[in-house]
Amino acid sequence: MEKKRFKSFSEFYPFYLSEHQDRVNRRLHFVGSTLVIALVLFALFTQQWLWLAAVPLAGYGFAWFGHFFFEKNKPATFNHPIYSLMGDWVMYKDILTGKVKL
Repeated sequence: MEKKRFKSFSEFYPFYLSEHQDRVNRRLHFVGSTLVIALVLFALFTQQWLWLAAVPLAGYGFAWFGHFFFEKNKPATFNHPIYSLMGDWVMYKDILTGKVKL
């Protein structure tokens, strides 16, 4: 399958959202992103830096589980890692502001 090319993040984001139509998948992304924030804050406040090793597991673990078992598609991270990471946080903000349903 040929990798789609995007000229900008604003061109990519609608594609990103189309890959996150399953509500359970979006919820798993939200949980994973919230855990990422909690882990980073915990590590900063306690200065126990080993907790940062759990950040990728929390972020990607929940998201990839959602894609493989609920969305039944391949995570955008595999072909568009930077835009996908940006999309995670924009979708997180959009969920918090009500633009995207949780």
